[in-house]
Amino acid sequence: MIIVTGAAGFIGSAFVNKLNSEGFKDIVLVDNFSNPEKNKNIENKTYTKKVDRNDFFAWLDENHKYVQFIFHIGARTDTTEFNVEIFNELNLGYTKQMWKACVEYGLPLVYASSAATYGMGEHGYNDNHDIVNKLKPLNPYGDSKNDFDKWALAQKEKPYFWAGLKFFNVYGPNEYHKARMASVIFHAYNQIKAAEKMKLFRSHNPNFKDGEQIRDFVYVKDVVKVLYFFLNHRKDSGLYNLGTGKARTFLDLVKSTFKAMKIKEDISFIDTPEDIRDKYQYFTEANMAKLKSIGYSETFYSLEKGVEDYVKNYLVEHNYL
Repeated sequence: MIIVTGAAGFIGSAFVNKLNSEGFKDIVLVDNFSNPEKNKNIENKTYTKKVDRNDFFAWLDENHKYVQFIFHIGARTDTTEFNVEIFNELNLGYTKQMWKACVEYGLPLVYASSAATYGMGEHGYNDNHDIVNKLKPLNPYGDSKNDFDKWALAQKEKPYFWAGLKFFNVYGPNEYHKARMASVIFHAYNQIKAAEKMKLFRSHNPNFKDGEQIRDFVYVKDVVKVLYFFLNHRKDSGLYNLGTGKARTFLDLVKSTFKAMKIKEDISFIDTPEDIRDKYQYFTEANMAKLKSIGYSETFYSLEKGVEDYVKNYLVEHNYL
């Protein structure tokens, strides 16, 4: 039996799909299942049981001997939320409880960290444990993820295998419910569909031209391959970046979207809002050497191939993974 938290969400549901495709059916889905739009992500999935996140630990106490692995993907991911208590409860406190349960019951754990822990990238984007205490995230969401990473590294008692995955800019099917927190590609598709044009933030940094702000965009189909890799690897515990290792510009992204939609490019620029301008990241890129060093050798989707697949096979027909 495999546990997936955040199972109705974007990455969680995509991973359940991956598990199903690999022949795994005995899966317990954990989430807050109150959002009908979000629940559409799991309508076509095969699983054993759904457990509300508030009931999960009581359920685990009774059923832990049947559990093989826990993938804790669930989290509050809104980077514009500034109520610290929400993050303390859902991201920090809940994950500590998950960690302690895995220690007690001898279960392996993979949990979702985030590239948001890196802040402005003052210390680079290397998943070395020795820089975790130096990192300065830009918002309470990033703080909550980094606070847990710090806490995990400081623990004397650890699950026999654990990995914290620092997701970079993930995009792909099953993010329809995420509204403003959905990927730039999702928003670009909808803006281009509505107006056949796209507006990007202007650069306010003299080192970057308009539209040449750079991010590490990683397709969700690659993310779930890495999660599946750890299901079978179960050694080399630690923090790992999960991006492509090749950053691309927003212009590259939008041009790829226009091309996939077969619409002529029409790109303009607007000022970055002043309230986020001083914390706006102009460059993020995952150093992927650590994951490769433990044997992960799959090739990641290029931005062009990922966008093409996402647009043509999912967004156009509103399909799910």
